[in-house]
Amino acid sequence: MTTESTSVLVDIRKYDGTLSARWTATRLGEDGYGVWLGTPRGVSVDSAKGGRTSRYAYVMLVPRGEWWTATFCADPGPEMYCDVCTVPEWDADGTVLRTVDLDLDVVRPRGGEAHVEDEDEFAEHRVRYGYPDGVVDKARQACDWLMEAGRREGDGVEPFTSVYRHWLGLIG
Repeated sequence: MTTESTSVLVDIRKYDGTLSARWTATRLGEDGYGVWLGTPRGVSVDSAKGGRTSRYAYVMLVPRGEWWTATFCADPGPEMYCDVCTVPEWDADGTVLRTVDLDLDVVRPRGGEAHVEDEDEFAEHRVRYGYPDGVVDKARQACDWLMEAGRREGDGVEPFTSVYRHWLGLIG
């Protein structure tokens, strides 16, 4: 596990290239699961719906070669919020992260069980943006895997059960 502290622009787009969300996070480090980014409470977030500030601190796991990212939030935010997306890509110096949001989200509320959100948005955007069948298949596979992996402690797998707590502890 390595720790570091550099600024990263997180740039998430919709399939047609329009903005989904954009904010600046801190690269906390890297382990066997991927790169961990931290965002304290109160950071400005630009989105298609306008600007806002983050309501709670969170860490984001950017795995290598996977069709998802995972966010783990401080209380009172959801314990786990996974975005199904295209494989995240880094610029050459590791200061910009880009991915395309594919709408499906796997959310585990604090004390609750994981569930899928935005199936309707996925169905609508699949038609509107013309998601290729291969993209649809990868998105569905990632969503199914996240539902299994993100089960409550004891039933899920790392890093969804406890590993994220170390990283979240680094930003308070």
